[in-house]
Amino acid sequence: MSRYTEPNYDIDRDVTTGVLHVIINRPRKLNAYDDAMWQSLKRLMDTASDDTDVRCVVVSSALDRAFCSGLDLSGNSLVSMVSEAGDAARAAHNLQRHIRDFQDAISSLSVSRKPVILCANGISFGLAVDLATAADIRLCSQDTRWAVKEVDVGLAADIGTLQRLPKCVGSGSWAREVCLTAREFGADEALRQGLVSAVYPTRTACVEAGLQMAKLIATKSPIAVQATKLLMEYSRDRTVAEGLLVTQLWNASQLQASDVPEAMTATMAKRKPAFSKL
Repeated sequence: MSRYTEPNYDIDRDVTTGVLHVIINRPRKLNAYDDAMWQSLKRLMDTASDDTDVRCVVVSSALDRAFCSGLDLSGNSLVSMVSEAGDAARAAHNLQRHIRDFQDAISSLSVSRKPVILCANGISFGLAVDLATAADIRLCSQDTRWAVKEVDVGLAADIGTLQRLPKCVGSGSWAREVCLTAREFGADEALRQGLVSAVYPTRTACVEAGLQMAKLIATKSPIAVQATKLLMEYSRDRTVAEGLLVTQLWNASQLQASDVPEAMTATMAKRKPAFSKL
């Protein structure tokens, strides 16, 4: 059995291009996530991160109507955690562990060594925004309906949107507005605010664009690509000086890789470079 086999996900692993396509496919629930689905997602992303045959990951939906409709409350264990805990303190510990593990699953896109391109479409509520903001590159179709829905169900978003969304867009005021009101916003507004880098007419066109982008990234040096992601992630939450220092230390070793002379030689010879797996 493939190590990428997980329920509610279709997997297209192209060893020729190095692109792994993770397709969410739970039509009965419009791709709403229960506990098993986010646990599966973490296994998939952790496996891809260490797979030397994978150079870039694309995440999309199999459904025309929705990318992800949020959290499946009927398949969530929160109620039993509280009712079976015995007292408030133990319930709090149970909930904290659950939230931590859920956060780690969504963060697996961000901490993966491989770039992750997310292609959203249709209904993209709640958890969809968590997933999107954890990805490296976000694309969407024209019919995408985004919303940070958590305040409408009586809680503060706790899986990453409140922390990542303000850093993904250009306006802190806008980020707070959509999180506090839970209002829907469309693809054009998401593009204006910088949540996505491009909008496509259909889901199919969006996914195809994401795959072509992934294939292009996969042709680059894996040393360079993985270092670029790592250094940008590190620098996002730190000062420029701290980021520059870590870049010095990182490249002091990574510049000694064979990838630099191979890229230069290939350029002069007018051929495509051939980089070893990483």
